[in-house]
Amino acid sequence: MLTANGLHSILLPIRGGLEHFSTFSLGLVGTGWAVGFVASCFMAPRIVHQVGHIRAFAASAAAAAVIVLLNAMIVTPLSWILLRIFSGFVLAACFMIIESWLNERATNENRGMIFGIYMTITYVAIVVGQMLVAIGDPARDTSFMVGAIFFCLALLPLSLSRAAVPQPLAGVTLDLKRLFQNSPVGFVATLLVGVANGAFGTLGPLFGFQIGLGTAHIATLMSIAIIAGALIQMPAGRLSDRIDRRFMIGGAALLASIIGMGIAVFAPHNPIVLSLAFALYGGTSYALYSLAVAHANDFASDLSFVQVSSGLLLLYGIGTMAGPLVASGTMETFGPEGLFVTTAVAHFAMAIFSVYRTTRRAPPPQHERETFSAVPSPRMLTPQTAVLQPDPEELPPAPESEEASEADAPQDEATAPTDDTAGEASGDKTKETETTS
Repeated sequence: MLTANGLHSILLPIRGGLEHFSTFSLGLVGTGWAVGFVASCFMAPRIVHQVGHIRAFAASAAAAAVIVLLNAMIVTPLSWILLRIFSGFVLAACFMIIESWLNERATNENRGMIFGIYMTITYVAIVVGQMLVAIGDPARDTSFMVGAIFFCLALLPLSLSRAAVPQPLAGVTLDLKRLFQNSPVGFVATLLVGVANGAFGTLGPLFGFQIGLGTAHIATLMSIAIIAGALIQMPAGRLSDRIDRRFMIGGAALLASIIGMGIAVFAPHNPIVLSLAFALYGGTSYALYSLAVAHANDFASDLSFVQVSSGLLLLYGIGTMAGPLVASGTMETFGPEGLFVTTAVAHFAMAIFSVYRTTRRAPPPQHERETFSAVPSPRMLTPQTAVLQPDPEELPPAPESEEASEADAPQDEATAPTDDTAGEASGDKTKETETTS
């Protein structure tokens, strides 16, 4: 499923460029995916409840295969926009069913291992799917057929399984006010990460096509960005366990902004320089979402880990709706490099807001902070992933020195900074326990 989606997501912008689709049309294709994906997060649980997991998965995977073939048969901007909405919808349903099934089988003892394997499969499958584009010719329909074959292959393990189906999917709610009150930085950072990553993930391949890169080089660059983001998550996360996470978010966002603006200003076309730039950009930008989730959970006094993480995933989806549209406009104005003007502005705004918030609210004491937990690319995740993901409270704390422990001791109330945002006072947190199927 993930391999087919990785192939489809990079194939569409390249083929659209070959068909002389406007940049704005391809931006709408990316927005259509996000609209369908977010809508499915709310509606898919009802569908699964009515027809069951296996039937819902079979119908969604079959629909995904049909959609890919229709993309090859009807090559017009409007048809692709509409088909991409349905593609986002059915794929989100598939991912939610898979993740709920994994959650049903996971226990507190093996949940971390299962989630780690799921993360690895996610990254490897997306990269393999993207590299499959380099093997075929995007101008022909063969790559679309290969994608449809992979979607059909995803049907086989579940359709032939005799395992008992899991409990119905948990319903999804999105309380934007409570999310913002819980953590303004987590809220704003997640939204802006969605804008930047939505723009880059949708129009990054088109950027490569418009500057004259070959298909293999485009697929390699996009894969480099994803791999770099996967590799940098844990080192950045462990460092954020020891310092104020807002400085980590601000620093990573500032670096991503500088790199993006450097690409926009200097417009490098050299393959080695571009590969290095994409590696640095991916390493900084793709680490931001996990840092934002960890920071939001540090202050989740009246919200559970699952509520915060699933809410932020939906907020990220809202950001990905806007990102491709904004970036397509800047690309039409400034050329291909306009893509990185959009990401640079989003990241710079994130950096400024994160650092500003450090003056308005004290960080939580070290003993009350959650241990960082990496997550795969949120573009492929649903709120069910938050249920599957191990709660950081159950993870062993990162080792710290005596000096760090003393430095992180709770501050005196008289000297602790105050916060002007309702619900943000930092104190002893009471985590509510929630069992979700």
